[in-house]
Amino acid sequence: MSEQHILSAFDRDIERIQAEIMKMGGLVEDAIRNAAKSLESRDVELADQVRAGDKAIDAMEERINEDTARLIALRAPTAGDLRLVLAVMKIAANLERIGDYAKNMAKRTRVLVDSPVVGDTASALRRMAMEVQRMLKDALDAYIQRDVELAEDVIERDKDIDQMYNALFRELLTFMMEDPRNITPAMHMHFIAKNTERMGDHVTNIAEQLIYVVTGERPGEDRPKADRTSTSKA
Repeated sequence: MSEQHILSAFDRDIERIQAEIMKMGGLVEDAIRNAAKSLESRDVELADQVRAGDKAIDAMEERINEDTARLIALRAPTAGDLRLVLAVMKIAANLERIGDYAKNMAKRTRVLVDSPVVGDTASALRRMAMEVQRMLKDALDAYIQRDVELAEDVIERDKDIDQMYNALFRELLTFMMEDPRNITPAMHMHFIAKNTERMGDHVTNIAEQLIYVVTGERPGEDRPKADRTSTSKA
């Protein structure tokens, strides 16, 4: 009876923490969506809402970390359960980083308001961000459903994000070479694009945590990257 009581208490606690993870994930999805929308429409008010909302995301990560630390101390989880608890903490950390990147996108939106429009790159960035947001939704769904196949699909789709980044990087270089007035706004757009590409990496990390929870094995760490901009030769 005592062991069953402890197991039930652990299950109840972890379910509550996982509900917080899903809530945090929803806030991060909204941040990505609204940051990308504010960039394309140059909506400073919406960008400011994204920046302000990041405080709630940070607070949720801190609360989840406190709750998981308390869970470990009070429930003394077994090896399998401990793997789940540690995965929850890592997922929260990845969500917090994605939220930071969305906040940075919103910050640069304010800077870009008075700058020249650089072709259709803002729309391309929004499409890229929306794909990251869809990946995040699927990664969180995979976690809740313990769906390894869906998690593997999310990991595979990160290559599409890398390819979108590469194409946008080349386009921005072209605009900078064509007109020096494009250099400053294009550099800001490049930083946003790179941050969006990194969001995809963090979403992939979340999917990998689910695979680790279910299988006890980590996906290969030598995951191939399609981002070639840092190694390409002129």
